[in-house]
Amino acid sequence: MMKMITTLIAGLILLFTQLASASQAVDAMLKVYSDAGAGPFSAEAGQRMWTEKHRHNKTPMERSCSSCHTSNLGDSGKHAKTQKVIKPMTPGVNAKRLTDTKKIEKWFMRNCKWTLGRECSAQEKGDFLLYIQK
Repeated sequence: MMKMITTLIAGLILLFTQLASASQAVDAMLKVYSDAGAGPFSAEAGQRMWTEKHRHNKTPMERSCSSCHTSNLGDSGKHAKTQKVIKPMTPGVNAKRLTDTKKIEKWFMRNCKWTLGRECSAQEKGDFLLYIQK
C-alpha cells in the first residue's frame, strides 16, 4: 500500500512539473511573439482559427487544425494523410505537450504550411497557444 501511495505521489509531482514546464514554454513563446509586435492574444481567436477551413494551391481539399487534431483538444487525433495517431494537444491531458519551445516552433512551421499553405503569423501563434494551453 505504501509503495502504491509513493508511486502515486511521484506521478503527481512529475505531472505538476511538466505542466509548469508547459506554462513556462508558452510564456516564453508569447513574449517572443509579443516582442515581434503581436498581441494582445486571444484564446477565442485561436479556437476560431482551429476549426476554420482553408484551401490553398498545394491541396485540392479543405483543411483545418481540427481535421487532424479534432475539435476537442483532449482527444487523440489522426493525421489526414498518414493516419498516424496524434496525441492530445492540451497539456492537461498530454503533459509533454507545449514543454519545448523548439518543438513548438517546429510544429507551427509544419502545421501552418500544411493547413494554411503559409507560415502562421506571430499573432496567430500566440492565439493558438492561449487556446491550446487551456
